[in-house]
Amino acid sequence: MLLNNPSMFYKKPLLIVYLFFIFIACKNELNLSFSEVNISTSNNHLVEVNIPDAKGNEGIANQINLIIKKTVVALLHTGEQDSITSKSIEESITLFNKEFQTFKTDFPETAQQWEAQIDGEVMFQSSEIISIAITSYVNTGGAHGTLNISFLNFETETGNLISNDKLFKDIDGFEKVAKTYFDKTVKDKDAIFDIETFKLPANIAYNEEGVILLYNIYEIAPYSTGIIEFTIPFEKVDSLLHFNSF
Repeated sequence: MLLNNPSMFYKKPLLIVYLFFIFIACKNELNLSFSEVNISTSNNHLVEVNIPDAKGNEGIANQINLIIKKTVVALLHTGEQDSITSKSIEESITLFNKEFQTFKTDFPETAQQWEAQIDGEVMFQSSEIISIAITSYVNTGGAHGTLNISFLNFETETGNLISNDKLFKDIDGFEKVAKTYFDKTVKDKDAIFDIETFKLPANIAYNEEGVILLYNIYEIAPYSTGIIEFTIPFEKVDSLLHFNSF
């Protein structure tokens, strides 16, 4: 039997191929890459900032970069957090240096130097979630500087920040598993401020091995204890997580 219009035979498969490439193109638009950028100013002698810079889909990349920069601005601020006026990292670096000069003017005999080191790292990236760590060491004249690590989790498709409670399908179930790993990690329970009550840390994120939990200095224990961290393998908690690890 002859086809009246042989070209009709090809329309459906060609449409499928076309839609496939459209789908791939859309997915590629969501793909993000990161490079490290150093941010400084001409008059800067105290501050070193090296952070990830997202590139790819402009809207998503801009959203991620904006949140990273706001985090750095907050870390460089020496006053109350609700009094932040800086609109950029560069402005924050300038203010940090100016405040040190004011400090030196007020206390000309002091040999104390100020410094700030801030570094960012992409710990994990998948089609659903991106986890970034921001590590800061800031010394503004105290007996010792302040070391702080902040985890930022982003939705890959939007660039929006993910709160800790949104990381889990079953946060209570995850907490039970986390406590067993916490108990294995912390040998000296007497060093913990409240040994009777276990709570999840402020910093939870994904890394290549699993879900990493990190307690900053003073969060649950004194300065001498240092940072407490441990990783729970994905296979132990996959069913409890909202975002896939692949």
